[in-house]
Amino acid sequence: MSITTTTHLNFRGTARQALEFYGSVFGGDVTLATYADFGMPAGVPGADKVVFGQVENPDGIRLMAYDIPGADEDLRATSGTTSRQNGMTITDRPFFQSLRADSLDELAGYWNALAEGAAIVEPLAASSWSPGFGMLTDRFGVTWVLDVRVAYAG
Repeated sequence: MSITTTTHLNFRGTARQALEFYGSVFGGDVTLATYADFGMPAGVPGADKVVFGQVENPDGIRLMAYDIPGADEDLRATSGTTSRQNGMTITDRPFFQSLRADSLDELAGYWNALAEGAAIVEPLAASSWSPGFGMLTDRFGVTWVLDVRVAYAG
């Protein structure tokens, strides 16, 4: 038996665009099902929104997402803030999505793609704990923490 966890992102009308964007960043398969696909009449507002969606690639990256029913405003306007002050990351967000790679070259490719239209909280650079660390809030309001994997003794 094996157990895995998958991040499930909640959007307010932009899940399709977000999943297509993440599919372009990470590659792999994008799967989408709308509320209409699950029986909501096509003419009802929101029937075209995503009730189940995911991106999954062969390297093990998997994200799930859906559109919150009846919530079609931009989630970034209501989801909180993240900033860098006095060497500390200040945030009121309940979580960050973490992406860890084995090398800076591998990580930089993901960083460059996610950074398109993003607010950079902390630029990707060497840190005291990793050869590469950065933080950004992407165009869909998701805050990503990206770093290079480091083997710690102990």
